[in-house]
Amino acid sequence: MKNSDQLFDSKHIWHPYSSMINSNIRFTVVSAKGILLKLNTGKTIIDGMSSWWAAIHGYNHTKLNSVLKHQIQKMSHVMFGGITHPPAISLCRKLIQITPRSLECVFLADSGSVAIEIAMKMALQYWKSLGKLKKFFLTIKGGYHGDTFYAMSICDPHHSMHSMYHKSLLPKHLFAEIPKCSFSDKWNKNDIKSFSNLLNKNKSTIAAIILEPIVQGVGGMNFYHPNYLKQVKKFSVKYDIPLILDEIATGFGRTGKLFAFEHANIVPDILCLGKALTGGMLSLSAVLTNRKIAKTISIGKPGYFMHGPTFMGNPLACVVSHASINLLLNTNWQQKIKHIEQQLIYHLIPLRTHFRVRDVRVIGAIGVVECFNKINIIAMQKFFVEQGVWIRPYNKIIYIVPPYIIDEDSINKLTNAIKLSLNNTNLFFSKNI
Repeated sequence: MKNSDQLFDSKHIWHPYSSMINSNIRFTVVSAKGILLKLNTGKTIIDGMSSWWAAIHGYNHTKLNSVLKHQIQKMSHVMFGGITHPPAISLCRKLIQITPRSLECVFLADSGSVAIEIAMKMALQYWKSLGKLKKFFLTIKGGYHGDTFYAMSICDPHHSMHSMYHKSLLPKHLFAEIPKCSFSDKWNKNDIKSFSNLLNKNKSTIAAIILEPIVQGVGGMNFYHPNYLKQVKKFSVKYDIPLILDEIATGFGRTGKLFAFEHANIVPDILCLGKALTGGMLSLSAVLTNRKIAKTISIGKPGYFMHGPTFMGNPLACVVSHASINLLLNTNWQQKIKHIEQQLIYHLIPLRTHFRVRDVRVIGAIGVVECFNKINIIAMQKFFVEQGVWIRPYNKIIYIVPPYIIDEDSINKLTNAIKLSLNNTNLFFSKNI
C-alpha cells in the first residue's frame, strides 16, 4: 500500500469502532492463505481471530473458492422476492437437516445483527397475530447481539459498547443478572433466581427470551453452566414464551458441539446463525423457527412476515455456505476442536496465577484471558503484530478464536504472544479509564 493510500484510508474510511479524528493504527493485508495474513510489508502473521469467528477453514480454501467461481458463472445474485434458486434450496435443506427437527422454516438474511432483528420481529409479529401486545424481551446482562438498533437494545445496558444508547434512545427490556456458575462449576440452583423472578413478574408482557447459549461473546466472554440454559428452556415451555438463541458466534463447532445449545440438550423456538455459516467467505445469516411460529405469523394480519432484505438468499453466499457446512461435517472437526481446546488449556490456564490476570476461560476453540486493568488496545495490537500474530483485544479481554485448521506450533505462538503481553506494562492502563 502506498503512503498516499494509507493517508486516504486514515482520512476518509471509517473502520469498526474507530474515530475519524484519532484513527487507530491500521495494518494492510494484501493476501491471506490458510491461517496466515500477509501484510504489505511482506510480513506474515498468524490469524488468531478467524476474522471475528467466521473463517473457520482458514483463508483461500480451494474447495470454497471453487464453488464460488462455478456459481458466479451462472449468476452472482437475483432477487428473492417471487424467485427461488437451487443454492438457497440446497442450503436451507442442509440447515434443516443439521438442526433440531422442529426448526423447519428458514429465513435468510444479510448479517448476524440483522438475524437478531428478524428473530425479534418474528416474536413480536407472532404475538400480534394472536391479538396480544407483548413488546418486552428477557435476556441476561453481559450479552452482545449486534450493532443494529433493536439488537443493541438487548446488549448489556451498562457495560457494553452500546451503553451510551441505552440511556435514552433504545427500547427498554428486562435484564437478569449474569449467571455466576461457570461452565465447569458445580450447579447452584440459586443462579437462576434473578431470571425466574423477572420472568414471574413480567410474563404477561414478554414477547420472547433471547440468549447467547453457554458462551456470551464480546459482552464479556463469559461461559455459563448448561443447567442454566436447561432451566431457561423449562420456563419458556411453562409460560409459553418463545426462546430465541443467538448462535451467530458459537454455531458450527466453536464450543466443541455443532451448536452450543447442544451442551444443554435443549431446542430453541427461534435460532440465529451467521459468521461461520459461510466459512467467512461472504456475509449471510439464517433464522430458523418452528412451524407453530411461522404458521401463526402467516395466518395473522397482514398474512406474511414483514421483512425482505435486498440481498436475501444471495446465490453466492448460499452456495459457499452449503459447501462450508459440508467441508466441516466431512472432516474430524470434533477431534480438531478438542485438540485446540487441550492446547489452550495447557498454555493459558496457568496464567490464572499472573498478577495481571483476573481469570482464564477455555471452551472448545475459544481461549479467554481476562485482565484486571483495561488494555491499551492500540499499543497491544501493534505488539501482537510485532510478535507475528493477529489478536484483537478489547476492554480487559484478550481472547483468541483461531481457525479450526490451526497447527500446534501456531497455537503456541499465539499463546506465547499473550504471555509476553502480560509482562509489558506499556500495554495496560494503570487506571481503568
